[in-house]
Amino acid sequence: MRKNISLAKVACLLLMLGLVAGCTAPRSVINSGKVTAPGQFKFGGNFGGNIATEPISQLDDITNAAVDAITKKDTILYDNEIDVFSRALVAYSLDPVGPTFDFYVRYGIAPRFDAGYKYASGAHALDVQYQFLGPTGTPLNPGEGKWYGSIALQYAAQSSGLVNQLLLDKLVPVFKFTASRRDITVPLIFSTSFGPEEEIGSFSFGVVYNHTFIKYGFEPRRLFRKYGEEYIRVESVMEKNNFPSFGFFLNGKIGYRYVYLLPALTVYYQNYGTYSFLEDREYSFSGMTFIPSLGLQVVLGGNKNTGRNVRR
Repeated sequence: MRKNISLAKVACLLLMLGLVAGCTAPRSVINSGKVTAPGQFKFGGNFGGNIATEPISQLDDITNAAVDAITKKDTILYDNEIDVFSRALVAYSLDPVGPTFDFYVRYGIAPRFDAGYKYASGAHALDVQYQFLGPTGTPLNPGEGKWYGSIALQYAAQSSGLVNQLLLDKLVPVFKFTASRRDITVPLIFSTSFGPEEEIGSFSFGVVYNHTFIKYGFEPRRLFRKYGEEYIRVESVMEKNNFPSFGFFLNGKIGYRYVYLLPALTVYYQNYGTYSFLEDREYSFSGMTFIPSLGLQVVLGGNKNTGRNVRR
């Protein structure tokens, strides 16, 4: 009983941290090819970072002094500097750069199916995973074989917190910039077990496809273009777009039965596509994204599963 109380406290602490940390739509792959055993729960949290080359390059030309100068003006004239700011806002919303934290819970529904919910400070994700290869037992009731294979489907939605970088956050009210996104992620996962049924961990690898649907807009009220002696307010822009991402991942699981550390690395390449901006301008973006993470996972229940003779 004391062990269960202690594990519950760990899960509560992870949830509290998830509520205060910033993040983006969760696209890292931390699962192994073995699904959660029927009746079993997994709780966990992951610290990491989203390192995207395109938004980082767009931030190179932005200084704190320039941002402060713009935000203090009641009337702002459209120029190249404003164009740079608007490109950075869109690029950052396509792939937010910065530290990440997420909290999740998974549950074993059936011998080859589990489902999970993940919260990443503004982003909510639901997923299901199907195991097509390997045994479906537990360390106390193991099946035969140590290789696993699974395919998963995750849906994530985020309508806030996309632009939380300090400099860009100051520009949001100037441009009246808004953005929301939906992500569908499909990883193909293979793993090998350390000990029976991942009793002391596993090593996983695979490929992953992600598709992002984004809606963004500018509704500036303080931004004008000068034509002769006349000042004309810059028109608003509201657009939708979508783009695919292709990647691969490696992750590990190290521990014993109830508690594990989960190091992981997911890498994506994406051609974000072409986007419309203020004053009828258009720009295209593409780049790499690196998502390293380190997590803690707690396993509860599911010890009554009998998978000794289950194999594939």
